[in-house]
Amino acid sequence: MTARNAFYAQSGGVTAVINATACGVIETARKHKDKIANVYAGRNGIIGALTEDMINTNRESKATIAALRHTPGGAFGSARYKLKSLEENRAEYERLIEVFAAHDIGYFFYNGGNDSMDTAHKVSQISKKMGFPVTCLGVPKTVDNDLPVTDCCPGFGSVAKYVAVSTMEAALDVESMAETSTKVFILEVMGRHAGWIAAAGGLAGSKPGDAPHIILFPEVPFNKRSFLKRVKECVRDYGFCVIVVSEGAAYKNGTFLAEAGTRDAFGHAQLGGVAPVVAQMVRDNLGFKYHYAIADYLQRSARHIASAVDVKQAYAVGEAAVKMALQGKTAKMPVIKRLSDKPYRWKIDEAPLSRVANKEKMLPKRFITKDGFGITEACRRYMQPLITGEDYPPYVNGLPKTLTLKNVSVKPKLKTKFVV
Repeated sequence: MTARNAFYAQSGGVTAVINATACGVIETARKHKDKIANVYAGRNGIIGALTEDMINTNRESKATIAALRHTPGGAFGSARYKLKSLEENRAEYERLIEVFAAHDIGYFFYNGGNDSMDTAHKVSQISKKMGFPVTCLGVPKTVDNDLPVTDCCPGFGSVAKYVAVSTMEAALDVESMAETSTKVFILEVMGRHAGWIAAAGGLAGSKPGDAPHIILFPEVPFNKRSFLKRVKECVRDYGFCVIVVSEGAAYKNGTFLAEAGTRDAFGHAQLGGVAPVVAQMVRDNLGFKYHYAIADYLQRSARHIASAVDVKQAYAVGEAAVKMALQGKTAKMPVIKRLSDKPYRWKIDEAPLSRVANKEKMLPKRFITKDGFGITEACRRYMQPLITGEDYPPYVNGLPKTLTLKNVSVKPKLKTKFVV
């Protein structure tokens, strides 16, 4: 059997450990030169395939590829670019197959979330119809932890650790000054529809009275009266109030607290920042001095405080995807299957992309307290292992050491250009 090339692309918002998955894909592929000749990475994700702008990872040294494991961001560039349905724009999929055929790409590894799994699934189908079958594997990644089937998503454990630590440290700061200064602190975290990241803030406290005192989940309709009542009670009872709010917190009618009135590339409502909205609500109705912080990119890029479990799982799904492809499996995604909580044990399993594509896994009701403002012990048992362990990057002059890739381009072979 003649060795063929592989195409790897990063998709959507990056994580602190997505490059660890890239490391797993590339290092594993290099162990099977008899079947995978080169691993080409899409420059800026799937756009790199459409525009025939690819990077030859074989031009990178063994040490450089290994350094991907401790470098945050997307080493090859990612993109928020959603391919339309086959019915809407068949040309995009035909272009992908045209590029794959020109470069003898027989393996496609798409590292992303819900929409990416749908793309990988569609490519596996249309490649067969076009007479150039490509082995397509989805590789899970998302800080939102909302992919179904898999117990957790690589990227989530590290953002959960960051949010829990940040909540704990900020709470100590606020508590120390509450008598004469700030009474209310609000931390805004990611999570449009699913409250997994907001729930992680709950790990900061372990007993009644510990911060965070209030968590606002997308899954729980926001009630202004109940919220303000709880804030007032917390300040009365504890002297201060720490709130973790998901960017997707919304009213009962589905309107986001912070909807800005615009749309992003995927057609999602653009959110304008919920923390200042909540803070102003507290100030206007209760008069308390407040401070707020928006974690934004910090939470998903904090490789210096990544969860060791998360790093290991991120590498494992990349490694498993290559092994599955070499076994002839296609239209599949490696998933993490939990075997036990204490001790925490897990293994890699697999799921068809049809069970994952365009589906979201919400925070279960059993993970949210009856009052809607906190997490249950069941949630704590689920999350605690995912933030466990430290995997510090090497440091130089007091700063984390990151890598610099050569990112040598693959020479284009097609005469036609494609504009995205």
